[in-house]
Amino acid sequence: MNAFRKALFLDRDGTLIRDAHYLKDPEKVEIIKKIGKSLLKVKSIGYLLFLHTNQSGIARGYYDLSDVHACNERMMRDFGWPINFFTEICIAPESPDEIEVYRKPSPKFEFEMISKYGLNESKCWVVGDKWSDSETGLKAGMRGALVRTGKPIDRELEALAKKRKVPIYKDLREFLESEIIVND
Repeated sequence: MNAFRKALFLDRDGTLIRDAHYLKDPEKVEIIKKIGKSLLKVKSIGYLLFLHTNQSGIARGYYDLSDVHACNERMMRDFGWPINFFTEICIAPESPDEIEVYRKPSPKFEFEMISKYGLNESKCWVVGDKWSDSETGLKAGMRGALVRTGKPIDRELEALAKKRKVPIYKDLREFLESEIIVND
């Protein structure tokens, strides 16, 4: 394994697609524009891409795993990506009141991928629109970043992010152009 392997762990709702409350209908998937080509470029320069998404609607009985897969497939099709675009996908079905297994901020998935793919934690990021995304990365020894395309980021969260050295970007494209494409 290559100890220099780098990766991005991306949240789905609010980061890659517009956040829709308990999304189960692929027809309601709305991709966030202007990030598809940037992610293709990141992949072409050697980054492994992982999708890590909390989907508590499964545990709550609002939808099932096949609905999540259908929405993911629609997202990838709308971006023009192949179905195997992500190295691996983690769908965390637990509700917030259940014991965390894969539900962010649990870094279990990230630790498994570090081991499986020989990732160098210092060259990896977890990016999303909620603190639980960044917290997951920090717990795994990675960097975290927030984007403003999903849940609102208030002053309290801005202060926490600044204290923990978690940058905040307008969207994923701005993050990629500032932290990955330019610095690589």
